[in-house]
Amino acid sequence: MDKPPTNSIDTISRTCIAVRLRLLNRVVTNFYDDALRPLRLKVSQLNILIVTARLGLARPAQVCEILQLDASTLSRNVKPLQAHGWLEVVPDEDARAQPFRLTPQGKRLIEKAVPAWEEAQRQAGELLGEEGITLLDKAAKKLRQARAEG
Repeated sequence: MDKPPTNSIDTISRTCIAVRLRLLNRVVTNFYDDALRPLRLKVSQLNILIVTARLGLARPAQVCEILQLDASTLSRNVKPLQAHGWLEVVPDEDARAQPFRLTPQGKRLIEKAVPAWEEAQRQAGELLGEEGITLLDKAAKKLRQARAEG
């Protein structure tokens, strides 16, 4: 098999946006996951709890849309939250929909998580700097607009 030209390999290795975003995502996610670990919580799960708290009664399709998750990822993250008693399924006419809501224990967990989240937020802010946060906000705004239009 022929090898790709070295200049293509160099270009991709130096400039691939996806690779750099994934690296940044892993580093920042680790700040949050490390801070939340004593609470037996991951930042992905905290985000589900927060969205659920805001919605009151969360339908899986809504949560998937808001957090841009596929149904299996949401399900995989919701199961331990239910097992810990932080979320509860609410009976519905459509048994497949399985809406859920935050329990009182879930509300308390969010309150307990705030200092850990704040520390991770500080670390992420320190890494990104004001300029990086501003660029991230602009990119997120563009994504929201694109989703609203499409």
